Amino acid sequence: METFLSRYRNLSVLLLLVVAQLLLLAYQVKARDDVPLIRVWAVSAVTPLARGIESIRGGTGGFFQGYLFLHDVQVENILLKREMGALKLRNRFLAAELAMADRAKALDEFRAKTPSKTLPARVIGTGTGANSRVVFIDRGSTDGVKRGMAAIAPEGIVGKVVAAYRMSSLVQLITEQGSVAGVVSQKNKVRGTLKGVGANTCVVEYVQNEDKLEPGEWFFTSGADRVFPRGLPVGQVKMVREGRGGKEVVVEPSGLWTGMEEMLIVLDGVHGLVPPPDEPASREVSILPAPPPETPAASELDAASPDSGAAMTDADRLKERYQRVVEGQGVHLGVKGAIADFNRAPAPARPPAVPAATGAAPAPAGKVEPGKR
Repeated sequence: METFLSRYRNLSVLLLLVVAQLLLLAYQVKARDDVPLIRVWAVSAVTPLARGIESIRGGTGGFFQGYLFLHDVQVENILLKREMGALKLRNRFLAAELAMADRAKALDEFRAKTPSKTLPARVIGTGTGANSRVVFIDRGSTDGVKRGMAAIAPEGIVGKVVAAYRMSSLVQLITEQGSVAGVVSQKNKVRGTLKGVGANTCVVEYVQNEDKLEPGEWFFTSGADRVFPRGLPVGQVKMVREGRGGKEVVVEPSGLWTGMEEMLIVLDGVHGLVPPPDEPASREVSILPAPPPETPAASELDAASPDSGAAMTDADRLKERYQRVVEGQGVHLGVKGAIADFNRAPAPARPPAVPAATGAAPAPAGKVEPGKR
């Protein structure tokens, strides 16, 4: 047996493979599987190799596409990103310049309207403390700025100069603790003293509980502090309530609403007047007068019969029109001969006869009426 197998080894292996294939086919037919088992084994054996080959092919293709074919596109993309960044920075710079120009224009308009002599200044720095409420401006003693001068803005008061150097000055904001200003309410003329408390709001002291003050009412400078000219807006009442020694009034300064980029230094103050409060909306209602009676048209006047005064129908008006047409052309209806042309305009209606006045005096003999011979 061993001699036979060694002698016919190849044929034996082939027979074994054929028998194994037949057994597998028999097993699949018996199990009724849709996918042949030999195919599953073949696909499972070939899939890792195919996956590796596809990964190598895709990586190689991506390399050539990204680094060789699209090299110029990547460079252009980088240049476009840099240009976009530069344009964004330029856009922000231009927006800041436009906002500064608008503020400068508003400052110039306010400066032209105020009677006080003012000097425009720009903020160049702030205090070093965490709660510091002082700023440095680019105007100093060489420009005429002195200690104690007021700093204002179109929206309201800002603060006062506490130190004047040669080329710059230090301005203490109105919200800084220790800042004071004399104020008066716009509507009820309540006087008090505005004081900074080191926060974003201020308080108004020395207001009696009997004084009438409403939330939302405006305070203006009274000029009693000899720093701020009278008539400048200070802020709006945010909260008011009665207390032990007087009313507790909290005011939000209006001069600090839009930031502190530019301001005006009052070199020579002139007192003004506190503007009157805005009048409430009128409750009156505007009503137009009644329309005049309509004048009847000529066609409506013709619609009525001159004899009976009864209203005529459309058929009556059409009949009257045809009668005027035939009368104007000298044609008689119902008679053989000429035919009337109804496309022509009808003859004008005859004016009603004016009855002769009874008892009129005869004309004197020997006299001729005007226009007769």
